Amino acid sequence: MQTLVEDFLQYLRHERGQAEHTQKTYAGLLNKFTAWAGKNALTDWKQVELRHLMSFLQYERERGLVNQPKESPRRLSSESVYLEIAALRAFYRFAENEKFLPANVAENLSLPRRWKRLPKALSNQEIERLLAPETPETPQSLCDQAVLELAYASGLRLSELRNLRLEQLHLEAGFINVIGKGNKERVVPVGRKAVEALNRYIEAGRPKLVTPRSPANVFLTRRGTPFASVTLWLHIKRRVRRAGAERNITPHMLRHSFATHLLEHGADLRVIQELLGHASIGTTEVYTHVTGHRLRDIHRKFHPRR
Repeated sequence: MQTLVEDFLQYLRHERGQAEHTQKTYAGLLNKFTAWAGKNALTDWKQVELRHLMSFLQYERERGLVNQPKESPRRLSSESVYLEIAALRAFYRFAENEKFLPANVAENLSLPRRWKRLPKALSNQEIERLLAPETPETPQSLCDQAVLELAYASGLRLSELRNLRLEQLHLEAGFINVIGKGNKERVVPVGRKAVEALNRYIEAGRPKLVTPRSPANVFLTRRGTPFASVTLWLHIKRRVRRAGAERNITPHMLRHSFATHLLEHGADLRVIQELLGHASIGTTEVYTHVTGHRLRDIHRKFHPRR
C-alpha cells in the first residue's frame, strides 16, 4: 500500500508541482490510513471498500488527540477531518486515472462544511512599530528588515520568501517574479520602502552571509544557507517580540495585512487575487468580510446618527 502512496506523492511533486508543505501534509494523512488499514488486516488498496474508509474516518473522529491526557474530551477538529477526506479523494482520483485501481471508492465521501476563518490583519500602528529599523545594523538584522518589508509590501507567502532567488528581483523596475503554489509564476510590484530595504541588505548584509557554497537565494542564514520554513518563521517571531508587539503576531498576518489594507484603500478584488496568487476569487473574497467589519466600525464611530 505504501508503494502506491509514494507513486501519488511523486505525481504531486513532479506533475502537479505541489508545494513541499502540501506533499508532506498528504503523506502524513495517507500514512495514517495505511497504518489503520494494517491493523485491520487490509494489505492491498484493492481490498479497501467505502465502508472501510467510513470506519477509518469514524475512528479518527472518536480517537483522543496525541499529547493530550487520556481523559481529555478534545477530539479531531472538522478541519482535520476535511483534510483527511480531501487527501483520500485526491489519492483515489489519481489511482483510478492511472489505472492502478479499478474504481474510485472515495468519490462518495462527502466533505464536511468548512468554516472560513476571518484573517487577522495588523493595524497601521502595529505595522509601523514592526517595520521600524533595528540598531545597530547587522547582516542578520538587515536580512530580517528586508524580509518583513517585502512580506508586507508584496503579500508573499513564507515559502515564497524563503525560495526567492536573486534572478527574480527586478528592483530598478520595482517588481519581482514570484513562483507560487503549483509552480505558478506571477509578477508582483514592490514598494519604495521594500526596495530600499532589499538594496540595503543585498549591498551591506548579504555579502557577509555568503559562503562559497551559498545558493542564489536572496535570504540567507548566518551560515550562508537558505532558510528552512521553521527557521524563517522563528526569525520573524523573534523580531515581532523585539518590536514589543502586544498580541501574538504570525508571519502570515503580514500577508493578510497586505490584502486587507489594499482593499480598505480601494483596490479591486481581482487585482488583489492576482497579487496574492489565489487560484480562485472565492479565496480572496474572505477579505471583503474583514473590510466590512472595518467599514461598519468607522460608520459607527463617525456618523452623526449612528
